[in-house]
Amino acid sequence: MIKVDGLSRTYDQFIAVNDVSFSIQSGEIVGLLGHNGAGKTTVMKMLTGYLEPTNGNVEIEGKSIDDDCLSIQQKIGYLPENCPTYPEMTVIDYLEYIARMRGVNDENIVDAIRNAIDNTKLAEKANQLINTLSRGYRQRVGVAQAIIHQPEILILDEPTNGLDPSQILQMRQLIKDLSAKTTVIISTHILQEVKAICDRVIIMKNGEIGLDSAIKDIQQIERLMLSINCSQEETKALLSDFDFIESIDPIQQQAGSHTFRLQLVQKTELTSNELSSKIAQRVIEKGHDLYAIFPEQRDLETVFAEINRVGS
Repeated sequence: MIKVDGLSRTYDQFIAVNDVSFSIQSGEIVGLLGHNGAGKTTVMKMLTGYLEPTNGNVEIEGKSIDDDCLSIQQKIGYLPENCPTYPEMTVIDYLEYIARMRGVNDENIVDAIRNAIDNTKLAEKANQLINTLSRGYRQRVGVAQAIIHQPEILILDEPTNGLDPSQILQMRQLIKDLSAKTTVIISTHILQEVKAICDRVIIMKNGEIGLDSAIKDIQQIERLMLSINCSQEETKALLSDFDFIESIDPIQQQAGSHTFRLQLVQKTELTSNELSSKIAQRVIEKGHDLYAIFPEQRDLETVFAEINRVGS
C-alpha cells in the first residue's frame, strides 16, 4: 500500500533523513521509534506531502505523491506533533469545519462528527471552546479531526502526548479498533507505546533506519550465553563445525570460567533448546566443565539500546 524508496531530506548541510526505504501493507500498525531528532517527524511530513523530499519517492497504492499529491492526501488522516486548531472555535464547530474541508458530503457530516466524537470520547466537551480544554483533550480533538473523513491511512505523530494513563489506554484501543479498516503509522519515542499497539517497528537513528522488524520477530532467540572453563580460542575451536553459530564473543572472565555470547544465524530449523543441547553435549564430550547455557533475553528495550549505542 505504501512504498518509500530512497527518501532523503536535507537542510543546507544538515541531513535530517538519509536514504530511507520501507513498505507498509494495508492494515498494519507500524511504529516509527527513535529519540527526539531521529527523523521520525520529517519522514511523516514527507509521507503526507506536507514536505517535499530532497531525494527519493513515496508511492501510495501505486501513485507517486509527486504526481498525485491531492488525491493521495484525501486518503490520509494526519495528526501533527502540534496539532493546528482554532482555539476560538468549539470542538463541534471545528470538526464540522474540518469535515467540510475534507470533502465530507453534507448528508454525512452529522454522522461523521458524531463518530469522531464518540471514538475519541469528546461528547462532554463537544460544545466547549478549544482554548478552554486541557492538553489531553486538545490532543483528542487532534485525533478526531484526523479520523473524521474515515481515511485509509492514519498518520499520528506522538498521539498519546499529554494524555493521562486512562486516556492513553483509551487511545491505544481506539488505534487498534481503527486498524481494522485503516493502515496506521505512529511516531513515538516511548517504547511502551510501540509494544502495546504496533505489529511492526521501524527504529530510526540520525535520519536512518536502524531496524525494520515485526515485533514478534524481535523476541526470537538469536543469541545464547555460554559459561565454560575454556578460553575464547579453545571455545572457537570446540564449536568451529557448528554452522548455526555466527560468532563467539567474550563477555566476562572469572577465576576458572569464561562467559561468551554466541551469535546464532538468523535462519535455523532448530529450537533454542535443541541448539543448547548440541552445544552442551559437545562441551561435556570433550571433557570441559559446563557452568551455564541459556538464551539471552532480548526485547524491544534491548534492541533499541543496542541500536542507539552503536556509533554513538
